[in-house]
Amino acid sequence: MGEGIINGNRLSKDATRRTIRALKICSEVINEYAPIYRSRFVATAACRRADNCKEFLTEVKRQTGLNIEIISSQEESRLAVVGCVPLLNRNLKRVLVFDIGGGSTEISLARVTNSGKTFIEGYISLPYGVVTVSEAFPNKDMTNLAYNTIIERTHKLLESFEEKHHIFEAIKNQEIQIIGTSGTVTVLGAVQLNLPRYNRSAVDGISISKQDLERSITKIRRMGAEGRKKHPCIGPLKADLTIAGCAIIEGICSFWPVSEVTVADRGIREGILLDMMHNRPQKMRRRNFYNRRNKRNNEHDTSKHGSH
Repeated sequence: MGEGIINGNRLSKDATRRTIRALKICSEVINEYAPIYRSRFVATAACRRADNCKEFLTEVKRQTGLNIEIISSQEESRLAVVGCVPLLNRNLKRVLVFDIGGGSTEISLARVTNSGKTFIEGYISLPYGVVTVSEAFPNKDMTNLAYNTIIERTHKLLESFEEKHHIFEAIKNQEIQIIGTSGTVTVLGAVQLNLPRYNRSAVDGISISKQDLERSITKIRRMGAEGRKKHPCIGPLKADLTIAGCAIIEGICSFWPVSEVTVADRGIREGILLDMMHNRPQKMRRRNFYNRRNKRNNEHDTSKHGSH
């Protein structure tokens, strides 16, 4: 979606056509399950940045019927945390979630209350993601200079966040869980596990030590562009994006004394779903309760009838 946006802050024609084609398929699938009682469709960094996003969303509505909402970086951070709640270590009261997108990277610091609820202590949105970094450094193999530039810039941007929230010591004392969610993080998990092909159930929720994370990044960098394209867990579409993501991850994990990262194959999508599940209107809850009760009664009647 964010392809080409660094050139003039506009969504490219190719990207918008490709996205609308995909959304048409999504709309058709949604219509198969009608009536839909609650739904939410969101757009993130690319649409926040694009000057022509209003025209794009109007065209999406016209061709697909979907009403897409542009969410703030704060809401994007919150949803990423909500989506990762099932992976929280209940022995720790704080969590740092980083979500590397195409056009931005959201980093959220959250606290878990004694009742199990989470609230955001603070967040920062880095103004680059895997797509924008890849386009800024378009060589097939990102040079060491370019790679280190991303790491240094990430360090610089995180300084004010650290000064405000004093995260360094808490991470050093292992009081904060680190969760990473993005295509790059899950690729690193798959490479670490040496999977013959990507398997979400094997990757989601695993913890990778800092040493193993660094080894996997080194392995991916040494593959070269062609090696990454041929790798079953990376492929041609992610070959360049993965290197960009690795640079961002190294920037984050070298700024703080991170000892391990929990891999999350989940994020905003799951956050939206959990949000809607937990914030259902009371009326809908009662209706679902009665529907379930009637279904059980019908099944009971059927089983009694079948036993005669």
